[in-house]
Parts: sequence; structure tokens; C-alpha cells
Amino acid sequence: MGKARWIAAAAAGTAAVAAAAYYLNERNSEKPEYDLLVEEGRFALRAYPAMMMAETVQAGQRETALGNGFRVLADYIFARSRPGKKIAMTSPVLSDRAQEGDGWRTRFVMPRKLHKSELPDPAPGVELTEQPARKVAAIRFSGSADDAMLAENEAILREWMAANSLEPAGDAEYAFYNSPFIPGPLRRNEVLIPVA
Repeated sequence: MGKARWIAAAAAGTAAVAAAAYYLNERNSEKPEYDLLVEEGRFALRAYPAMMMAETVQAGQRETALGNGFRVLADYIFARSRPGKKIAMTSPVLSDRAQEGDGWRTRFVMPRKLHKSELPDPAPGVELTEQPARKVAAIRFSGSADDAMLAENEAILREWMAANSLEPAGDAEYAFYNSPFIPGPLRRNEVLIPVA
């Protein structure tokens, strides 16, 4: 094997090991608890308890706003934009259209063990909110979730909801469980729609 091919193979191996480490770390990260009310293949109806969230709204197209929002929230939880201790990263990262304006809202679920009074004061551009308990319809899928894939799965989820007499109680939200380092086929994505 030539030196160039050996270097390329070593680099690919290093990238694979790094991706595997990220994947295992993300699989072990804290995720919100919920009661599973219905499960049919890729579809589910879940009941979530109230949860504390850190959120930010960013302008621009969905992917750009999500990237910028992720950085703002990561700086908050990893104590780069404020003093104090770090907060553990959880998954998924949630994204939906902002209620006002053209922006997109990005949200991180705060660890269950931390009460709002124990969370550090939010940095500029970050707000701490409580998501009330709710029921949510979900569809799970893999891949690198672009706008077309999200729209396709949202439409499929809405069809499943209609077939099961589930009335939407809000706009669709997108849940991303993995970092961009993870290959598309290994990624977990979901479309979530609140249910009346």
C-alpha cells in the first residue's frame, strides 16, 4: 500500500472511531421521559411530563437558524457565555418555527434533576421556559433530515393522526438526536405534533 493510500485509510479509520464515540455518547445522553400510549411501527403517541427548556430564536432558513441556535444554547450549557458550572447535554435538540416573525426556535431540554431555581441565569439571547405536560404524536426516521424529508414525514404523520382520530393542538416540531458527525443511516430524527 502506498503512503498516500495508507494515510487516507488511517484518516478514514480515525474518523470512524470518532463518529462511533460520538454515537455512543449520544445514545447514552439523557432523554425526556414519557409514557408510551400507542406504538405502531414508526408512529407513537406519547405523554410527556412538564419539562424545563433553554431556548433561543434565530433568523434565517431552518438549517442556518438551527446551527446558530445550537451554538447559542451550547455556549449557555457549557458555560462559555456565562459564569458557573456546565450543564449536561441532553437529546434531542428541538426545532420549530418561532411564534412571531420569520425565525426558528431551537430548544434544549434541561436535565431532570435541575429545578429552574438551580439553573444558571440565561445568557443574552437565551430564555428558560417550562414546557407544560402534553401528549405528542411522533414519527421516527433516519437520514440527514433536510426540509423535504421533514415535510414528507410530517405529511405521513398527519395522515396517521387523522386515521386514528388524533386532533393536532399545535405546529410540528422537529427532534434531532444526533450530531452532524453521525452518518445519516445511523441518525434518529422525529417529527412531533402536539395532540389535543
